[in-house]
Amino acid sequence: MSLVTIIWSMFAAVCLTLAAVHLPVWWINREARASLAFSVTTISTAAFAICELWMLQARTPGEYATALKWAQIPITITVVGCVGFVHFYLDAGRPWLAFGAIALRAAALPLNFVTGQNLNYREISALRRIPFIGEPVSVAVGVPNPWMAVGQAGMLLLIGFVVDASVTAWRRGDHRAALSVGGSIAFFLITGVSWGMAVFWGLVEVPVTVSLFYLGVIAVMGYAMSLDLLRAKQLVLELRERDQQASLAADAASLGMWARDAVLGTLWASDKWRTLFGFTRDEPVSMDQLLKRIHPDDRTLFQERMAQATADRGEYHFEYRLLLPDGRTRWIASQGKVEFDARRRPVRTRGASVDITERKSVEQEMLRLQQEIAHVGRVSVMGQLATTLAHEINQPLGAILRNAEAAALFMQGPDPDLAEVSAILEDIRQDDQRAGAIIDRMRTMLRRGEIEMIPLEVGPILRDAATLLRPDAAARRVRLVLDIPDGMPPVLGDRVQLQQVLLNLILNALDALEDVGGEYRTVSIATRRETDQVVEISVADTGHGIAPDQIDRIFEPFFSTKSRGLGMGLSISRTVIEAHGGRLWAENNGDGGATLRMTLPVAASAEQGERFVG
Repeated sequence: MSLVTIIWSMFAAVCLTLAAVHLPVWWINREARASLAFSVTTISTAAFAICELWMLQARTPGEYATALKWAQIPITITVVGCVGFVHFYLDAGRPWLAFGAIALRAAALPLNFVTGQNLNYREISALRRIPFIGEPVSVAVGVPNPWMAVGQAGMLLLIGFVVDASVTAWRRGDHRAALSVGGSIAFFLITGVSWGMAVFWGLVEVPVTVSLFYLGVIAVMGYAMSLDLLRAKQLVLELRERDQQASLAADAASLGMWARDAVLGTLWASDKWRTLFGFTRDEPVSMDQLLKRIHPDDRTLFQERMAQATADRGEYHFEYRLLLPDGRTRWIASQGKVEFDARRRPVRTRGASVDITERKSVEQEMLRLQQEIAHVGRVSVMGQLATTLAHEINQPLGAILRNAEAAALFMQGPDPDLAEVSAILEDIRQDDQRAGAIIDRMRTMLRRGEIEMIPLEVGPILRDAATLLRPDAAARRVRLVLDIPDGMPPVLGDRVQLQQVLLNLILNALDALEDVGGEYRTVSIATRRETDQVVEISVADTGHGIAPDQIDRIFEPFFSTKSRGLGMGLSISRTVIEAHGGRLWAENNGDGGATLRMTLPVAASAEQGERFVG
């Protein structure tokens, strides 16, 4: 066997071996498009090497012309593969250059079969045998085909595309790939195309050995792919190490890790996660089984949050309860992220879960203590109002007694006036309703129970508080002024707790006017819409104001400016308002006195099915 045959056969075998290695990579991972392009390039280059060996060993002009004609097909495929590799590997290159190179080479194929003996020669008249690496090989003697300029123009556009992609990669900072891959491929293409043009246009009399330059292109591509494989292996080792570290950290933090493949529908979970959710180590877990572990009252929340994370292409973070097989309830906090493919379709969901049952128990205990403190505060407020409320109740009770005595006198007469008796009974009914309303307000304030966050109209809450305190204000000779604009949106809150806060603020304003003389002793209660999401309520007085060094301390527990104050009213009030998602602060007025302001979040609209409570 001749040396030429051995070299070109080995060249083709190497190309096919590389294709056999990298084509399965793309078959397993369709995102590895560079591997597909590399495989296409190596297969077509192997085919061109076989055609080139056929030309070198041709014995007749016709045989040479046939080999060169069929060589145009793998050349065109090589152009396509080279364009694809550079595009996918460097992630750069102008599309019009790529499409232009492929289009011109594709256009050259029909010309190869309809003009002359092939694309390169209109006619091959003879063959010359010249020595090459120790043996004679064939060189064509004939008339060049001018249509081969079309194919060569496509090759020049290919070179331009590779150079442009290399420059783009260099500018964005990827110097290694731009120089070692893009630059090297461009060099071998330039030399190979130049060599081929010189041979086919008759500038030099040498055998066709363009495949040797293509070997350089294949070597550069293979080198780049090998580096990627080595880098991938190193990355696997690093990821394995980080995975072990993450597992140790997760175990130390009592985190349970899980992942769900949206395509296959499979769910993986760590041992800690299985323990948290009540699954054994070897028990198969599916999404349906997971949903069965979630408390029935929280399943809808879980599904809605996961669906929202998928729709928003983002992260999720929420808390829910588990109902374990042994009947215990466990609180879980979960957070994670949904991953998407190139078409923005969800492919995987990853998450971490942690047991927060103890934290929830502490929060519930703190809430219970807060409610106890708030209840004590309400009792204290009602104690302050006991005298004026007793006087307020005595008025309708006294009127009821007097009307009853008058009705009795009317009934003792020989001919009682039933119309007058009926009017008296109506007065008794109205006085009874007035007394009952006062008692109902007191019972509501003294009620102990769970916080009930519902949409509330602001106006009725302010009016009820003013109604309770108006007798006390009248006794102190203070005028209560209400300013409630029309169209105020409802706020989200607990009626009893908000009324307690208002009573505290109004009582403090009344106390601030104790040593203020004159006719402008006024407490103003107003509300306004601060933003689309916030409503502000203010209680202002015309007193002396708050000392500048005390304005930030009045909300501290046990700090009071009153001689007999406990210093808990404003502290409790701020705690309640902050629990409602609002703020409470104080400021001095420019014309005297002080104003305490609080904000509350606007409740959901009635269109969402909320029930507004007035």
